Amino acid sequence: MKALIPVAGVGSRLRPHTYTLPKVLLNVAGKPIIGHIIDKIIEEGIREAIIIVGYLGDMIEEYLTKNYDIKFTFIEQEERLGLGHAVWIARDHATEEPMLIILGDTVFEVDFKDVLKREYSSLGVKSVDDPRRFGVAEVENGFISKLIEKPETPTTNLAVVGLYYIKHPKLLMQCLDEEVKNNIRTKGEYQLTDALQMMIDRGEKFTTFPVDGWYDCGKPETLLSTNEKLLMSKSRNRTIHGSVITPPVFIAESAKIENSVIGPYATIASGAVIKDSIVQSSIIGDGAKVEGMLLNESIVGNNAIIMGKFRKINVGDSSEVDFR
Repeated sequence: MKALIPVAGVGSRLRPHTYTLPKVLLNVAGKPIIGHIIDKIIEEGIREAIIIVGYLGDMIEEYLTKNYDIKFTFIEQEERLGLGHAVWIARDHATEEPMLIILGDTVFEVDFKDVLKREYSSLGVKSVDDPRRFGVAEVENGFISKLIEKPETPTTNLAVVGLYYIKHPKLLMQCLDEEVKNNIRTKGEYQLTDALQMMIDRGEKFTTFPVDGWYDCGKPETLLSTNEKLLMSKSRNRTIHGSVITPPVFIAESAKIENSVIGPYATIASGAVIKDSIVQSSIIGDGAKVEGMLLNESIVGNNAIIMGKFRKINVGDSSEVDFR
């Protein structure tokens, strides 16, 4: 089985961090977002992944090929024309075997073993408070009867959360072909939801599976919330002489902590230096330096330098801020 993972988005809501780094390489609970996804598919026995790249795609390719020993195929989405278009450009790689499509901007915790044995295609779903932000699924007698992309007046709160088990990927690509050739767009883009609905109209049966552990990484506040949730199960604590560590935290082995209080819910990435500071509910990037600060609900980018007084801060890669 292959996994198809679209990661071509710009990540504008996570600026300034995404000016210099693709969203999926932002660190959460000790590793990039895309790293959590690849770990999960490997755990499920999937050894081949098609990665749809775009903005800063060479950085994604470098990270994946350096850190994982599975087969990757990288395809560039030159124009951002929607999720349906991102999947469609991988049409030459669709075979008769099932395919798992995973959106690259979320981290999830779900047991795929039952899903991958199912007789029918199946979509991951979760009940949400505001389904207008998502594609939603109407279900009758155990099967999806209708899929609607970001409905103005939702008839269900069952959101499709970005995990798609497709039993017949060639049929999906045929529907996407029709969508693109006939310029069928919803809200200005080629939607995967519309192609899935075409499949349903042609007799393909879709079930659903619940995804309770589904964590958004699309905005600073949701990235920090996801960091907290993942640290509860993926923390890496250290005992550091002269400092106080309050779990759960992730502190990389190469990070240096001096006379500081770290945690709870802090991620300190490789090569970071924390001195005379308190860091809570925050993410400190690779090679960053923090001195004389109290940071809470903050994100400090790779190689940034923050020095001085107590602040709440959100600063991008390679920045330098001195409050002294």
